[in-house]
Amino acid sequence: MMKKTLALCLALIGPAALAQSTELFVSISSPHAMAQGAGLVLAGQALAQKAPVRILLCDAAGDIALQAAVPAAPLKPRNVTPQQLLQAAIQGGAKVEVCALYLPNKGLQPTDLISGVAPAKPAEVAATLLKPGVQTLSF
Repeated sequence: MMKKTLALCLALIGPAALAQSTELFVSISSPHAMAQGAGLVLAGQALAQKAPVRILLCDAAGDIALQAAVPAAPLKPRNVTPQQLLQAAIQGGAKVEVCALYLPNKGLQPTDLISGVAPAKPAEVAATLLKPGVQTLSF
């Protein structure tokens, strides 16, 4: 009975709805390398599955987007740092931003960020979050 119900639901939804791409929005503010790494690993997996990914780094997590970032200890099992995971996400096509409050409150400029990271525009971030089909993760 469950299979018939599922088949009926899928038929009613239609193939177009199933083909819609889910977008992933990952917000990272944790100062902890493992939490940052977990968010970035999941973002990388979503990119590998062809999902659009937007990453917002706030508070202490914004530090991994700095050119002068203090290197973190590599995370096992792949022995990569959060900044290396961030750079891989950028290369994979993720849109990466630091929250609008980050740079002015750290006394920094956009030129202090690594290539591929920009200051966020709150209206654009809000518009992304309000779109149907956007999945959010926070670390």
